[in-house]
Amino acid sequence: MVETRHGKSKSKSLSIFSYPDREVRRQQEEPRGRGPFFFFGGANGVEIVSNYCESRGWRRIYNDHREDFRLKWCETKSPANYCNFREGKQLIYQIPNNSVLTTKIGLLRSLREYERVSSRFNTGQGLRRLKMEEFVPTTFRLDVNEERDDFFAQQEGLSSSGMWICKPTGMNQGRGIFLLRSEEDMSKLRLKLQQKEEHRAHRGLYSCPSQAYIVQQYIQRPLLLNGKKFDVRSYLLIACTTPYMVFFRHGYVRLTCDPYDPRSNNLSAHLTNQHIQKKNPQYEELKEDTVWSMETFNDYVNHRFRLSKSLPQDWVLSVFARRMQRIMTHCFLAVKLKLDCRLGFFDLIGCDFLVDDNFKVWLLEMNCNPALHTNCEVLKEVVPSVVKETLDLTLEIFNKCCHRQRILPLTSQRDFVLLYSGASTPASYVGNAATCQKTAPRPQKAKPSSEPERFTEESVNVSAASPPHQSS
Repeated sequence: MVETRHGKSKSKSLSIFSYPDREVRRQQEEPRGRGPFFFFGGANGVEIVSNYCESRGWRRIYNDHREDFRLKWCETKSPANYCNFREGKQLIYQIPNNSVLTTKIGLLRSLREYERVSSRFNTGQGLRRLKMEEFVPTTFRLDVNEERDDFFAQQEGLSSSGMWICKPTGMNQGRGIFLLRSEEDMSKLRLKLQQKEEHRAHRGLYSCPSQAYIVQQYIQRPLLLNGKKFDVRSYLLIACTTPYMVFFRHGYVRLTCDPYDPRSNNLSAHLTNQHIQKKNPQYEELKEDTVWSMETFNDYVNHRFRLSKSLPQDWVLSVFARRMQRIMTHCFLAVKLKLDCRLGFFDLIGCDFLVDDNFKVWLLEMNCNPALHTNCEVLKEVVPSVVKETLDLTLEIFNKCCHRQRILPLTSQRDFVLLYSGASTPASYVGNAATCQKTAPRPQKAKPSSEPERFTEESVNVSAASPPHQSS
């Protein structure tokens, strides 16, 4: 899903002009000549991306109809962004149909199809695919009649079936999310959906599609950090689609302001995203405590849980990192044959994970256009380096492809870890699976302690090797 949405704030220097005057002024200031030029649409990450491009001598253009750009970075996808795209000459941020991966229903459908189709094929000795139930909470689509009926049928007569969370598939920042705790909640939701169906049937062809929802089993016993709920934001970078070059990078930890109480009706106790947490009256005072670095998370787990839970040293930077990589690789393989592939398309996707109190890792969702704000110290350290290396890798791979050069090794690769390579390599696997079971000396930066299995084009029908041990 698209994660960020920004208000229409205007700088003081432009506020004295009316909208037509500002447009005229911009057109007069539009750079001309040979370029290279870049276009940025929106506000999410504008300063970071602009600084990067300008440091390379590129000039920003503001007319979104111009076609002489080298890079176009837009936070909102539009058909106009792609209609005159020149493959091999230009770079565009966001793969046009990334919704198969970054919307709740799109990802659910892709994973189900992949599991159904891939189950017919032999993965080979020693290899095992993940099953959805291992990393995705039980989920039902409420826009599919059969699934909706199955869900409500399962809840009938149950005094307690646990808590469920209902999410709209096309919204972000926690908007439209609500919890289902009781039979009364279930009845209200069922009646609401029935009324919508009747309304659509009454209006016939003239009715607009209603907002689609999924309902997902709520993880009621999450691991807590100082009594607060948290999730982990990591990054999946598709730096190139022809050939595929896919990377993982650590991000940061997001915590709630208030202690976790599963009985609370306040969504801010259940959802960790900054948009929800900012509504807390104490947010400004607690802001720095709502975002942890991966190193801080690793230290906390070592100190509080390593002995009591029999975890290996640096569980966060080793076992947990590999598990996230494993899940992200599986999700990529589920959409590999669906994504639009043209030289110049690239995407940075925010992946959110939850750890329960048994240290099982769950994938919550994947977000296109992840938030690139830097309103606290940890984000100031993490986000700009993520964007810079994203663009470094994308440009290096793009230029090598244009000049028909060997892609690997990559001189710009620093904190991103290669998960999947479609580039020609001597063997199917670039990495050594045996190294994944070792615990390396603790790194200075939050990066995996060993390289994961990396996939090449030859291993298209295989996900990763068996996952490392997880506490259960």
